[in-house]
Amino acid sequence: MNVTLFRSWKQRAAAISAALLAVTFAAAPAAAATTAVASYTTTINGDSADVYYPTTGTRLSVALFLQGANVDKSHYSTYASTLASYGFVVAVPNHTRSLFGVSGLYPEGAQAGWAVDWADAEDDNPASPLYKRINENELVLAGHSFGAATALSISAGLCIIPFCAIANIAPSELEAVVTYGGNNVLYGTDLVLPVLNTVPVGYIQGTADGVATTSEGQTTYNLTAGTPKAFIQVAGTNHYGITNGQNPAGALPDASAQTLNQAVGVETIARWSAQWLLAQTGDSAAKKYVYTTGDAADANVTVTYVK
Repeated sequence: MNVTLFRSWKQRAAAISAALLAVTFAAAPAAAATTAVASYTTTINGDSADVYYPTTGTRLSVALFLQGANVDKSHYSTYASTLASYGFVVAVPNHTRSLFGVSGLYPEGAQAGWAVDWADAEDDNPASPLYKRINENELVLAGHSFGAATALSISAGLCIIPFCAIANIAPSELEAVVTYGGNNVLYGTDLVLPVLNTVPVGYIQGTADGVATTSEGQTTYNLTAGTPKAFIQVAGTNHYGITNGQNPAGALPDASAQTLNQAVGVETIARWSAQWLLAQTGDSAAKKYVYTTGDAADANVTVTYVK
């Protein structure tokens, strides 16, 4: 081959590759507010809670994370710290209560109001690393499994047994909800109840979930009355695609095999959680990602939505 022609071909190939990379990165997720995240342990209404927060920034929204049944808060550290890197104060409490005579880690609807009170106090506390850094007027919810169903009941301001102990009243500060491995199946039945949400709800669903199936998630999304709403499928993750590892001790195991790498799955779920919540709280770059570029840029994700 002519050397000059070969070099010209290589230059053109390099230019094409550079252009493709530019397109790929242009469609990549909006940059996180900060790459540095710190954490500390506190209490929220008596519950021990891990708090993850960006080391810089002010007017930070609080994201309350509601755990899956009997999944200790420690199992969500990677997800929570990744979500925090997008500019959220992420609070992950361990909430213990008795359910049908059995004591365990079971979230409930009242936690949303407790989180608002805690955020107000923390913002006013000179000893807190979050002193004068919290947006006291904005709360978002994220939830997994049992916690996802609890978040859905809060989104509608309803008390649906067993996800509440007292009547739920969605705090006025609540702006949006995102769930993973959640649906609105009536406890103990196969009946899927409508979700009468008053705030936007995004459902993130693992296609390999053997506990909260894709069919149940899709039906719940279809029966969700309020908009915006989205159904975000992550290919190859199962019920514990959100936790640090598979089948955390004490929780109901998922026998369905996960095919997506655990770390990739957690990052994907946290990224889409952040982008959905940011989009619903006014971030234009996140809106573009959720509704335009993100689906095409992420080979592991398929998005259905109604604005």
